Amino acid sequence: MTTPQPQREPQRPTTTLWRPTGPEELALVRALDWRAWPPRLPEQPIFYPVLNEDYAIRIARDWNVKHSGVGHVTRFEVDTAFLARYPVRQAGGRTILELWVPAEELDDFNAHLVGPITVTHTFR
Repeated sequence: MTTPQPQREPQRPTTTLWRPTGPEELALVRALDWRAWPPRLPEQPIFYPVLNEDYAIRIARDWNVKHSGVGHVTRFEVDTAFLARYPVRQAGGRTILELWVPAEELDDFNAHLVGPITVTHTFR
């Protein structure tokens, strides 16, 4: 006699996003157990994840290092269906693509992260 196996829900598709991150923000992500982005500061009304790793590398290496001494590139997955509410913004050239998530929606955004936030590169 065989025991019936429980039915698994099919995994929802995810989209990979990146974020160039300075040391202060990365410390806050670590404190949130790598599962959420911290609330924005009053002067940060928008959370900007980017759609390609090269763009995130350029910001972390060329901007974060200059301003903070270190820059990190993080990678994370978000439920693709949820992301449809945020149009892709072209912030320059063809590959300079980002999402603009209003600060007041960041808790909802964090609720749709799939898996942990990981560091893929560090520049000093």
